[in-house]
Formats: sequence, structure tokens, C-alpha cells
Amino acid sequence: MTEELFRQDGYASEFESIVTAVDGDWVTLEGTFFYPGGGGQACDTGSIGGAKVTETRRSGDDIQHRVPGNEFAVGDKLWCSVDWDRRYDLMRGHTAEHILFNSLQRQVPELGIVKIFISPESKYVIVDRDIPLEAVRGAVAFANSVIDDNLPVTRSVMERDDPEMERVRVHLERIEGDEISVVEIGDVDIAACSGIHVMETGEVGALFVDRKVSAGKDGTAIHFRIGEDARKAANELAMTCMEVTEVLGSKPEDVVRTAANMRAELEGSRSMLKEAAARLMESQEPESVGGAMLYAMTVPTADRKIVSDAAEKRRAEGAVCVYVFAGGSAVVASGDPRVDCREVLSAAASELGGRGGGKPGFAQGGFPGVDQDRILECLRSRASALLK
Repeated sequence: MTEELFRQDGYASEFESIVTAVDGDWVTLEGTFFYPGGGGQACDTGSIGGAKVTETRRSGDDIQHRVPGNEFAVGDKLWCSVDWDRRYDLMRGHTAEHILFNSLQRQVPELGIVKIFISPESKYVIVDRDIPLEAVRGAVAFANSVIDDNLPVTRSVMERDDPEMERVRVHLERIEGDEISVVEIGDVDIAACSGIHVMETGEVGALFVDRKVSAGKDGTAIHFRIGEDARKAANELAMTCMEVTEVLGSKPEDVVRTAANMRAELEGSRSMLKEAAARLMESQEPESVGGAMLYAMTVPTADRKIVSDAAEKRRAEGAVCVYVFAGGSAVVASGDPRVDCREVLSAAASELGGRGGGKPGFAQGGFPGVDQDRILECLRSRASALLK
């Protein structure tokens, strides 16, 4: 059983320990300050006996360290070193996550937490629903006030049946055993957590939310930065916003309304373009080739559904059609057994450098960087050749 020294002091990074087991690349120590990961926090890396530790994991009652190519033996007493910069970043990030979720929940009381992820490369919390940006704004402001107040961060162990557990943010069904590790941040937050944290909130430095994105069925991911990273991200985003206001010719305080108006205008224009494209395809007169009707045209829209629907309608009438629309995409449909759409598309792809596929009666593909008129002529000529 490995003694979990990191529980005693999360700030210790240099220590000496004895090897108790070696299993290939995996080395077990008598005691370790390497955190094996947990509570959403990534594991520690570093070195043992001068050899690189690339991963740390829990295995039953032991903690194992991956040391590729090691030549250690049971009984070796070795000097160990945790990558302190990485560890400290993870400690600060994990504490920041507690502060951020508490702040978000103050804005949206019914908010639930689904998952957290804290690594040097990425830090985020997934919540069970989308939340308005105004709530995020308020949460970030409160979170930074907690950081500025430099509140104490303490860890304790509570029994599962302790009446005080009512105060703790915890999912008891996810925790095994009767003893539960609890982290308390001043009088602001108290939550069950097995991760390692800093001693004072001021060590986080600052917190900045830089992305709010869908996490699919899980909910919404709130990505954040801390410390100097937060300052840099905030400055970069501020400069981007200044560039946007300059391009839009808008005052900073009006940029959201300006962008919303432009979006509404764009959606209206797209709708009109779709209608125009549909009417254009509907009114087109076909050419007669080999006794069949052949429709061939470039279409002023990127809406695949409108083009596909029109092609299916012509195919049902027994005609052959070739439609090339915005972006170099093309649809070939045929209600005439003489024209295999896959053959037409494949031949054109070989000539023009595109790709695609489908069925004998319907195929679609793309020809990036190729002029629309050239694509149209290539496909039309090949379809015509099969009809003649």
C-alpha cells in the first residue's frame, strides 16, 4: 500500500522513497507525493531516480508511476521530483474550478455539474444546461472577487453520516467508502473533492472565461483560464473586439446590437436567395438530348437541401439534371437508365480533381477550387454523351 504523502502537503515536490514493486514501466514507491489524478484533475509527472515519469495512476491500494525503460529494483532508495510548475498550475486550476462553479450556481441556482477537466492545456467545467452570457459575466465578476479576497482553502475528512454533510456539495452515490474528502473555500463554497488545491484563493491570480460551447448531450462546457493566462486571454479578446468594432464602424457599446442587426439582414438575404434559387430551377427549360430532358445549370445558393429536392423532382419526372452550386459542390440525378450518376461524377472527378459518390440515380460530390462553369460543362457533356 502506497502512502499518499501528497495528502499531507500538496506543496512538496522533492522527496526520497523506496521502490516496493516494478512491473515493466510501472514503478511503485513506499510513499509518494505524485498525485495519481482524480476529481477531474490530471495526474502528476516528473522524475524518479533521474528517469522521467510520464504518468501516475492508482492501482488498488498502490500508486504506480510510469517510468519508461527504467532499470529499478525493489529496495532501491531513489530521489524523486514532481514537476512543480505543472502541479501548481493544476492546483490553482482546480481551486478556480470550485470557485467558478459556485459562482455560476449563484447566478443559476438549479445548475448542476456534470464533469470537470483540469490539465495544463485545458481547463473547463461541463454544466447540465446552457446558461446566458449575462449569467457568465456575473459569475466571473464574483469569482474574481473571491480570488481578490484571498480566502483560505482548507481540506478535511468527514464521515458519510455526518450531519454537516448537508452543507456539502456532493454526489454521495459516486463516492465509495465512509470517509469523504471535503474542500472548503472560506465561507463561499464547500464541496466533496479528492483533488489537490492551493491554500489561499489569491494564488489563483485571476479567472477569465474564454469559451462557452455545447458539450452535446452532457450540456455546456465553460472553458476558463487562470493567472497570467487569464490576463493574456482577456487582452487578446479585447483586441479582437476592438478590431470587430472598427470593421463594423460601431461603438464598443453598440457592437452587439450592430452584429445582431447584420445577422438578421444576412438571414433575410439567405432566405431570399434560397427562394430565388428554387424559382430559378423550377422555371428552367430543359434541353432535349437523345429523347430525354436534360437540366443543367449553376445555382446561386449553398443550400444542399434545396438543390437536392429540385434534383429529386426532376429525376421522378424521368429527366436527367446536373446542378452545380456555391462552393464547387454538384448534384447529378437521373430518371433515365442510360445515365449512371456515379459514372458521370467519377469521370468528372478524375478530370477535375474532385471527389464524391452515390447511387446510379443520384450522386453528389465536390470540386474545391474549380470554377463553377467548368464543373457544369464537364458534368453536362458526360451526361449528354451517355444519352446520345
